[in-house]
Amino acid sequence: MAKLKGPPPLIGAPRSKVGWAADEPVRSDARSSGAAWRAWYKTARWRALREQVLIRDAYTCQRTGQVLGGRYPAPDSPTVNHKRPHRGSAELFWDIDNLETVSKDVHDSEIQREEQVSLHHRGVWD
Repeated sequence: MAKLKGPPPLIGAPRSKVGWAADEPVRSDARSSGAAWRAWYKTARWRALREQVLIRDAYTCQRTGQVLGGRYPAPDSPTVNHKRPHRGSAELFWDIDNLETVSKDVHDSEIQREEQVSLHHRGVWD
């Protein structure tokens, strides 16, 4: 006897919403190509400087005092932040005194809010 076949599904299986968006590599590449300074974050020089800052600050958030022990993307993972936005200035980007250790949570909320408020200053140097 022949096996009965059902109709083909009308919709495919749902995509997973966990992790990053499918277009993230494209968006990331577009962001990187838009500003030459974005490539600085991928250099060995940056990784070494970042590590110096983390050690200097004892892996402690300079805004909250929280010891940071998480691994990216955990909210308590350490992030190195530019205190004064560099806006493409190599001098400010590489200045260790312009860098601080903060938690990813602080960086992605409080610091991003501060930067959004100052967007009208883009390209303006004090």
